[in-house]
Amino acid sequence: MSATQAYYNLVNFRLGKLQGANYRDMMSIEDFLGRRLAPAMRTCDSVENRIKIASKKLARAANLLRTKVDIQLEAQNHELLESMNRRAKLQFRLQQTVEGLSIAAVSYYVVGLIGYLAKGSQYLTGISAGVVSAISVPFVVLLVWMLVRRIRKQHSN
Repeated sequence: MSATQAYYNLVNFRLGKLQGANYRDMMSIEDFLGRRLAPAMRTCDSVENRIKIASKKLARAANLLRTKVDIQLEAQNHELLESMNRRAKLQFRLQQTVEGLSIAAVSYYVVGLIGYLAKGSQYLTGISAGVVSAISVPFVVLLVWMLVRRIRKQHSN
């Protein structure tokens, strides 16, 4: 379209330079070509305007489509983050459960070791191994719980 406009301007410029004269009832070459080229140029301008309007509409539609896709991606990302958050909470609960069970298991083994020591020293002290084991249970559980808590604090820092 730009080339057509440039050619039209060139033709008009050259016709202006010719300065053709009118012969009696005959049309000048300038009038003759002007009547033929002007409607064609108006058609070209009209087509160019339609193309510009269609291009703007297409760009607007593309922007709307891009916005729709962005909104859907944001919704998917939100769902994914919610899912990850739920999993993290479940994992944290599971970790707390495992810590509680590990406190019980470690305490059980430590009390068992104390029981073996008490059986060996029962002959020297005269105190029953069962009594020593029973008395040591609250202290061992408290000690193991404090140790696990301290380790957890060190890892969180």
